[in-house]
Amino acid sequence: MPLPKIEIIGQQSGPHLLITGGVHGDEFEPMVALQQLGKLLPAYTENLHGRVTLIPIVNEPAFMRRDRVAEDNKDLARTCPGSQSGSVTERIAAELTTEIRQADYYIDLHTGGTKIAVYPLAGYMLHPDPKVLDTSRRMALAFGLPVVWGTTSRLEGRSLSIARDAGIPAIYTEYLGGGTCSPGGVQAYLQGCLNILQELNLLQGDLPTIDHGTAKEHVQLTIEDDREGAGHMQVNHPAPIGGLWKPEVELGHFVQEGDCLGRISSPTGEQGTEIFANQTGMVLVLRTYCRVDKEEFLAVILEPSSAQESEIMREISTHQPRFMHSVSLKQLID
Repeated sequence: MPLPKIEIIGQQSGPHLLITGGVHGDEFEPMVALQQLGKLLPAYTENLHGRVTLIPIVNEPAFMRRDRVAEDNKDLARTCPGSQSGSVTERIAAELTTEIRQADYYIDLHTGGTKIAVYPLAGYMLHPDPKVLDTSRRMALAFGLPVVWGTTSRLEGRSLSIARDAGIPAIYTEYLGGGTCSPGGVQAYLQGCLNILQELNLLQGDLPTIDHGTAKEHVQLTIEDDREGAGHMQVNHPAPIGGLWKPEVELGHFVQEGDCLGRISSPTGEQGTEIFANQTGMVLVLRTYCRVDKEEFLAVILEPSSAQESEIMREISTHQPRFMHSVSLKQLID
């Protein structure tokens, strides 16, 4: 299953950067941002040292279903390296694996999709090779999102797992979600990709500023966590019952262990259960789709490892940045 891609080849020799979106079919900001980047970069080929491959929608079958996954119900972000003779998702995973192995650097753009919201972040694996780790860390910082999260390299099936095994510096990003396509998310992703191109010296010279909010100096919080399972979001705060989920906290808020995160109730509201935080820290991920099944995860809390990190999280909670509010494309351009 060949993946539809955009190739931009510079007039100068240099490395190969791969950027993907739509690994999940319901994550729209990456798709639009990469389409726009594919229209913007050809005007700068004189200053482009190397090659850029953009794949705006990796998982077209899932996109056509208006869903996170394709008809085989396999999560592409858990299926790599896949199989050329397998199911639809396994075949896409095999093609994606081939593309990643041909690159020198890799960026995988995500959102929370239709059911989840994620506080804007750039993440990377804590690679055992110091050179790969240092470059991945630089890429994550340069992207310009407010949270930078380094997590264990011992997670399998992911696009970054393939990059890890190939010794390729790589990052993934998250930006809100909820089934919309926010102008702020698109602009932040477009600017973040340009930041990376400059950081890696693929693109030299002056470039337009797309989004002033994603300048490198605006990164607020960097956390590295090498504990087992760190970075695996879908196992946190599982729902003890199915029903109507009503969050009592907001994305980015600081909570204490034992605080109420929300409540799940029966259809009539007569029965229900409260969900309490099992950690202290910042609400990094929150389920926004209010119909939940038993065992579906509800929230991820990012724990501070120092008093300074705790203070930054509290500051974020008190002063929610502009991307947490509705922003029009005209406002961003102005």
